[in-house]
Amino acid sequence: MKSAQYRAGRYVTQPTGYRAFVPNHLPPDPPILMDDEMWEHLSRADLALGRLDGSAEVLPDPDLFVLMYIRKEAVLSSQIEGTQASLADVLELEAKVLSSKRHSGAGEVVNYIGALQYGLHRLSTLPLSSRLIREIHEKLMAGTRGSERAPGEFRRSQNWIGPPGSTIRTARFIPPTPDDMLTALSDFEKFLHSERPMPFLIRVGLAHAQFETIHPFLDGNGRIGRLLITFLLCKEGVLKRPLLYLSYYFKLNRQEYYDRLQTVRDSGDWESWLKFFLGGIAEVAKEATAVAGRIARMRERDRERIIETAGRSAGQALTIHEFLFRQPMVSVRLVQQVLETQFPTASRAIGVLERGGILREVTGRQRNRLFRYDEYLKQFEDEEADQAHVPAAQNDGHTVNA
Repeated sequence: MKSAQYRAGRYVTQPTGYRAFVPNHLPPDPPILMDDEMWEHLSRADLALGRLDGSAEVLPDPDLFVLMYIRKEAVLSSQIEGTQASLADVLELEAKVLSSKRHSGAGEVVNYIGALQYGLHRLSTLPLSSRLIREIHEKLMAGTRGSERAPGEFRRSQNWIGPPGSTIRTARFIPPTPDDMLTALSDFEKFLHSERPMPFLIRVGLAHAQFETIHPFLDGNGRIGRLLITFLLCKEGVLKRPLLYLSYYFKLNRQEYYDRLQTVRDSGDWESWLKFFLGGIAEVAKEATAVAGRIARMRERDRERIIETAGRSAGQALTIHEFLFRQPMVSVRLVQQVLETQFPTASRAIGVLERGGILREVTGRQRNRLFRYDEYLKQFEDEEADQAHVPAAQNDGHTVNA
């Protein structure tokens, strides 16, 4: 049995003088202390996830809403790493009114969305493994900031974590050397597929922290580590759809997030990290369930309004309205494609929704106009506004190659 101080691993001095962390294999030894507080956190998280999964089933078409949850998680996870793009930027890029060159950050978020969707699809044919993690990383980093740093390949040199400008001498944390990293990844993969009995959310919390400690890529480790949470929840069937944006909680509590992970490494305190992690699942799942309920009520109310006011144009207006849950910012050209009609017809159909207070034009231009479904987007952007004044953490997760 290991002492508590070395429960997660130990720092080993390297020939050039820096101290890299060598993680122990999972599960921890001594085992996780499942005290009353831990069981309470676990019970609340399980209950909240069950309610979230159930809330999606009562929606008329749950898949209409999933993409917005994916976008939200992508935006927040990318913002933790310093990306400045907002949800509106991403939607404008998708609507092809924002140049990817003008806002490369939106391109990074779109990559995150693609990586998540790719990973969920691949999980139907491939186990969650080092191979799949590399594939997802390649999708995440392609053509964006960091794309020159070996996308899809585990690092072959030392990296470190600290604020921008830090060196290996001033870093807050130095992950394992490349050789120790490969051993740790092998142990990590075995843990993911271990049949040893353990509450599943405890397993997910341990896996996320361990991956962040191993830090196997030159860039993008934080985003991949947060994607793993979604993949594990969906692969196990805890969630049928990726409706949990846990990055909201991590960003809102960014400094505590980093501190809890570092305390695991420094003192072996897995329990405090797990309670923080489970608390985040319960909090975010509860809010997401409430959002799903508000969206369902809003959808029915707006449909009734369209039917009452649109007259003979109601059919086309309802078709656009349904599409808005997938793409809540649209141009006339995009609506023209959706309706498979002429430009003037699409423009008139948008006018019906605009006069009904469902769509709002946001460019102020006469040409190349863009319309947004304000009330729907408000359900997601309110959280973004809540975090506008959250200070940047001392440790922003910046990774530098030695």
